[in-house]
Amino acid sequence: MNLAFGQLPARCEVLVVGAGPAGSAAAQWLARAGRDVVLVDQHVFPRDKVCGDGLIADALRALERLGVQAEVLAEARVSATLGCIGPRGGRIDVPGSLAVLPRKRLDEIVCRAAVAAGARMFAPARFVAPLREGERVVGARLEQGGETREVRATWLVLATGAQPQATLAAGLCERRAPSGIALRGYIRNAAMTPRIASLEVVWNKRLSPGYGWIFPCGGDVFNIGVGVAQDASGGSRSGHTAQHLNLREAFAAFQAIHAPARELVEGGEWLGEPGEALKGAPLRCSLEGATLEAPGVLVCGEAAGSTYALTGEGIGKAMETGLHAAEAILAGAGDDAAVRADYRARIESLQPRFDLYAQAHRAVAHPWLVDLLVWSAQRSPRRLQRLAGVLEETYLPKDAMSVRGVLRRVFDRR
Repeated sequence: MNLAFGQLPARCEVLVVGAGPAGSAAAQWLARAGRDVVLVDQHVFPRDKVCGDGLIADALRALERLGVQAEVLAEARVSATLGCIGPRGGRIDVPGSLAVLPRKRLDEIVCRAAVAAGARMFAPARFVAPLREGERVVGARLEQGGETREVRATWLVLATGAQPQATLAAGLCERRAPSGIALRGYIRNAAMTPRIASLEVVWNKRLSPGYGWIFPCGGDVFNIGVGVAQDASGGSRSGHTAQHLNLREAFAAFQAIHAPARELVEGGEWLGEPGEALKGAPLRCSLEGATLEAPGVLVCGEAAGSTYALTGEGIGKAMETGLHAAEAILAGAGDDAAVRADYRARIESLQPRFDLYAQAHRAVAHPWLVDLLVWSAQRSPRRLQRLAGVLEETYLPKDAMSVRGVLRRVFDRR
């Protein structure tokens, strides 16, 4: 699957940088349509990727479009509920279409599908800078082991993840600091398998403005982690600098306030290299932080902020943005302005979903409100079904998760 750097062609129709879910989705869709696609990544696949590994309904729909949903679900740990646990320990199990598959395997499946469709995959190959003719991007300069090559392309698609180096080099970065940071590890604990059967997300004042999670991966293995939100200056909204130490403090707090997390860790076996079981990574959320398009270039995936603020889930929307980039290129018939306008409109159509999660993220800063929402949903099947609609993206009222919206829905009689 990984072709050698020295075999890179001098020219292609579309150069996709980044072979994660967004880039591989874009590459597959374009290759399906007969376009000459080169897909590059700075890492040889399969490779590890720090993530919660959760797949919600939007991810499963995108995987179905890409023709790999059955393959993913055959290996994934499937769940029918998302357990949401409030600061006082109250719990609701929100129905949904959910699964967990480690990103190392998920990304390999999606990337292989792009190659099977006709995309040529080269790795390792690091993006250095765009090539330009006047104001228009016409390809990229790539590097590996001190060797540099130039690949000219009609379109450059940047799907380079949360790190800002590529968007900075392309002049498209609007915010260097990420929206948040997360820390996760894999742990095996057979005793907890019957006790933690669904995905769990925990909100608590000691984790604010973040959250903790435990996602069962199957085979007695669990993905456990914490996420912390940041402000635009790179500090957390609680006033702390987002350093690795703070994430470890948040992880320790997660164990202290959530008994299943503590028992999972105390009785479990960490997977991975000694001293590296817990790994951190930045998050980019709410479609913020980068210019989405410029002459000859489109930005998609987490580079474009495709992660939801409340939960840190971004796999589904990353693939959606990649598919939108491909569809805009295919529909544009060589008209640069038309492609860019189409892509911008497609991404803007996703904004209400991100706004909903951003509202909810602000709301969970009030622990009493989270407890009230959990209490209300425990007593009203209708309210629980509304939350399921938010998770499945079938119920998207504008103020559903704002403080005012939550209060209005908690105290209505329906």
